[in-house]
Amino acid sequence: MNQKKIMCIFLALVLVTAAFALPSVSPPRKSPEFTISDPSGKTTLLSAFKGKVVVMEFLFVKSQHCMRVAAMLNKLNSELGSRGFQAVGIVFDPPNTPNGSEQLLPAVVDYFKLTYPLGYATKDNVDRYLGRSGNEILNIPQVVVIDRAGMIRATSGGRGGDLALEDENSLRNLIDGLLKEKRP
Repeated sequence: MNQKKIMCIFLALVLVTAAFALPSVSPPRKSPEFTISDPSGKTTLLSAFKGKVVVMEFLFVKSQHCMRVAAMLNKLNSELGSRGFQAVGIVFDPPNTPNGSEQLLPAVVDYFKLTYPLGYATKDNVDRYLGRSGNEILNIPQVVVIDRAGMIRATSGGRGGDLALEDENSLRNLIDGLLKEKRP
């Protein structure tokens, strides 16, 4: 074989391999309804934020990584809230652990001076919302970006998730673009 044929075969193999290595990007889909319960027992439906760009973080309160993302969302909420952005935090307990994180919510809100709603949900409700089956690895935090029309536009966890959503500049750029889109 000549060198040109070998190079063509090599490039074809690289392209095929790269295509399988890319994360699958799912098209926008309607966000399911979700109930956010605060420590006082008050509930808020996710649909109450329709018309805003919403970023939901599903988190564990004892995870430093989750708390770093929560602090970042707090900053973005303060800076972009007046333009129609809404951060929402959902605390849930890790699998195979006793429940109890719900009682830590007031301390987390106070410590981080959170300017956005932080609520609690059961593991089952979080899994149902995220479409996670029991055998999937749970990556935390899980970040879900929802546009003004209530469509999920990006997620950080699970198959095809985008970890760039946990980076402030990347998330800011995505939110800014969604805020510039025409309102529904």
